[in-house]
Amino acid sequence: MKLNNLIYGVLTIFAFSSCADQMEYSEYNPYDAGYVKRTFYDVGGLVSNIYQSLDSDFGNYSGAILGSATDESQYSYTGNAIETFYNGAWSPVNAQSSMWTSCYKAIANCNNYLEEFTGLTFSEYEQISDYEAEMYRYNNYQYEVRFLRAYFYFNLVRQYGDVPFTDHVLSTTEVNTLTRKPAQEVFDWIIKECDEIKDLIIPDYNNLGALVPSGESAETGRANKRTVLALKARTALYAASPLFNSHQEGSQGYKELWYRAAKANKELIETCEDAGMRLIDDYENLWDAKSYSIAIDELIFGCRAIRATNSFEKYNFPVGLENCRGGNCPTQTLVDAYELKDGGERPDKKADYDKNKPYYEGRDPRFEKTIAKNGDTKWPNWNETALETYQGGANAEPLSGGTPTGYYLKKYCQTSINTTTAKPTTDNHTWIIYRLGEFYLNYAEALFKYLGTAYATNNEFPIPANEMVSKTRRRTKVNMPKFPAGLDNKLWWEKYQNERMVELAFEGHRFWDVRRWKEGDKHFSSIDEMKIYKSGDSYSYRRVTVNRQWDDKMYFFPIPQSEKAKNPNLTQNPGW
Repeated sequence: MKLNNLIYGVLTIFAFSSCADQMEYSEYNPYDAGYVKRTFYDVGGLVSNIYQSLDSDFGNYSGAILGSATDESQYSYTGNAIETFYNGAWSPVNAQSSMWTSCYKAIANCNNYLEEFTGLTFSEYEQISDYEAEMYRYNNYQYEVRFLRAYFYFNLVRQYGDVPFTDHVLSTTEVNTLTRKPAQEVFDWIIKECDEIKDLIIPDYNNLGALVPSGESAETGRANKRTVLALKARTALYAASPLFNSHQEGSQGYKELWYRAAKANKELIETCEDAGMRLIDDYENLWDAKSYSIAIDELIFGCRAIRATNSFEKYNFPVGLENCRGGNCPTQTLVDAYELKDGGERPDKKADYDKNKPYYEGRDPRFEKTIAKNGDTKWPNWNETALETYQGGANAEPLSGGTPTGYYLKKYCQTSINTTTAKPTTDNHTWIIYRLGEFYLNYAEALFKYLGTAYATNNEFPIPANEMVSKTRRRTKVNMPKFPAGLDNKLWWEKYQNERMVELAFEGHRFWDVRRWKEGDKHFSSIDEMKIYKSGDSYSYRRVTVNRQWDDKMYFFPIPQSEKAKNPNLTQNPGW
């Protein structure tokens, strides 16, 4: 008796599958719960279905990613749903509410599993050779499901603030009478839940030894102890952030929340490092098609496509190439964030800075791994001609979908994928949920806020924030200068935010980071584009600022009007 592998590599799968491929409880509706409880496989299928609800963004808005609702990128086609976030069309009746529906469905499945499908013995299989191994994994499912439930609640609170909460199965009538639980209380529950299961869940699926059923490889992509600690650490960071933390800076309550965040991130980092994890040398391997093997040292948890695809590349490879649409185009605002290797400063900090000069030479190596620019060759690697992103160029405006910013996206695109009709290829894609690099930055932020400066230490936190934030810059093939000593708090904080924008670009963080810092009016009210012109063999540049709408009500999503109609106890978020 063997369970089908839920996942392979180091990552759980996300659904590019048809309904026939999905393991939904509804498939078993013609039967009673007893039918589902017959085998390890049937029960495991319920857990598999919950994993398929993990969050990812390979173009969730008809090809646009959430980064195009931020200062990271601009979608190259007008009229896309992503514009809702900044053109005034966002409202409770146009609430962009898929997260509400998907998370609560997944939470209901978690509660159902925990009430109906734990404590089974599968006694009729006691004589099979793999019974002990199968039971070991089955008994661990409940902790995976508890992690998943907490994960979905985090996503809801991050998006909506106060949310309806239940940790048990409810009737339809009960569901539609729930009130909203304060966000901080839900964060506290998530952290408590993580603490309860962190030492109960399997520490590492890759080290099961004889408990791997015969003929199967270890399933290293399920939630394990490090995954649980990662959720706890990120939750503690958000709970301490200004959007959710009403305490005045310097107050005891303020310091306690940042202390909890620093401690949680330190716990995760130490657990990862004890397991031999580290920042990988090659930054671009984090999203490589084989990241499940070549980036294993840094990836903590990710969401991997169930099958090879090329849709993300078709959305984002440059217009002018066959079957390519341009899509999510990095902004000049983001380009400006990549510092110079010489001195470790942004070009706009130089005395001779000209805002209409891109300063492409000598930039942070992460720039060329993330962004394609005018003149780049071999992007993608089957393209034999240099990119022409200047006005009238082969990959530029006025072509439909031509980059409005002067740039195209590299990150998350698999350069080996060929989109041409004659030689189409596909490959694997992994959405990064948790990786070690994020948590070095989280730890630095929490330490800075808790201890009051970037250079302070104490017995519990002997390494200062300034040292922690420099880790992402010092990976072997990035090798940017460390953060300097002696920066005042304001300058250090700006440099920290810049480092976070660069390191985590297009991984889904920017949309939420700016919100939790409550700096939407500073960062999301405009973006800069770079218009490029060619005359003979020379180029000229013109920076263009594009204004966007920002209102402080946008820190949280509106509660969907459809949900308020079903449940009169739901209050609306302020301003909506």
